Amino acid sequence: MFMGEYQHNIDDKGRMIIPAKFREELGNTFILTRGMDQCIFGYPLEEWKVLEEKLKKLPFTKKDARAFTRFFFSGATECQLDKQGRVNIAPPLREYAKLEKDCVVLGVSNRIEIWSKSIWEEYFQESEESFGEIAESLMDFDL
Repeated sequence: MFMGEYQHNIDDKGRMIIPAKFREELGNTFILTRGMDQCIFGYPLEEWKVLEEKLKKLPFTKKDARAFTRFFFSGATECQLDKQGRVNIAPPLREYAKLEKDCVVLGVSNRIEIWSKSIWEEYFQESEESFGEIAESLMDFDL
């Protein structure tokens, strides 16, 4: 399981170090794709296959299902870590997530998320204010 928040930088060539705690679970080869909220999602190959099977079951006759699968799969790219534990993030993904220098890498259960630091800070501040309300509306149990 992925968890935690780590600050990293992306270099001029689009390379970023993946936190050491995430590398083993991600594996040497993994998938990066456009995520929600202007971040990048990263999945180990096994998790990607599970997600792919779920998305294949969406009815292609529904416009929203087609739009979502296009968005999600068209941004997907198979990535590998180099010897220094870095990943080269494809230009379209960097542009989508507005990754320029300062980044935040999050562990979110079965995936990692890569955020521009400024976008993450703004998102976190907005979400933090309503965290209690969100938890109350989604969960039937106490934390």
